[in-house]
Amino acid sequence: MASVTRTLTVKPSPRVVVDYLKDFGNAVQWDPGTQSCERVDSGAVSEGACWNNVSKIFGFTAELTYKLEELSDRKMVFVGKNKSATSTDTITVEAAGTGSVITYVADLEMHGVAVLLNPLMQLAFEKIADDTQKQLTTVLNQLMTRSG
Repeated sequence: MASVTRTLTVKPSPRVVVDYLKDFGNAVQWDPGTQSCERVDSGAVSEGACWNNVSKIFGFTAELTYKLEELSDRKMVFVGKNKSATSTDTITVEAAGTGSVITYVADLEMHGVAVLLNPLMQLAFEKIADDTQKQLTTVLNQLMTRSG
């Protein structure tokens, strides 16, 4: 299984961060690999909400259906699945002064013959995680300028 963890500090409060990140459709703004991420159900974003995510990683396109499995005022767990992989993204948000510290853990479990790609996926995940950390920090800090 490929797994990466990144921690970042941002200016917005945990409430602002969670309100933004719980809508996985926003991943197109902060995840460099995400090409599209469309909600497949309706209503308020809450546990059980689902998105169709299309990502491009090193030239390969992957489509997963993500479900918001857990949501609290400090934690979100998204689980994405297709026939070849299960991706679990766990995001925790803690107060840090007037801002937030975010810990993002991404786990990718390959299935079937795709399990042979695990060593390569770990290398890819490390690079993607670095890029995502930078972009996510920038996007979240810009929420402060938009909200005043």
